[in-house]
Amino acid sequence: FDQENEVLRTIEKPEKIYEGHDGEFLAVREIEPKKYIIVVYKEMSPEGYIITAFYTRRIRSLERRKQIW
Repeated sequence: FDQENEVLRTIEKPEKIYEGHDGEFLAVREIEPKKYIIVVYKEMSPEGYIITAFYTRRIRSLERRKQIW
């Protein structure tokens, strides 16, 4: 995987976006069956910034959060 492009693609075209605890957002995209990339970011004017990104197979804990999109 080209990790930088995967992160940018996830922010540009997420499958879902969840609300974080401190004003951040969690963009989610499935990259292969049952494997997801999660990108945690904040939106600020005029641009936002990425806090972290990681791969996971466990998204049940995210599903307890408020889904924005």
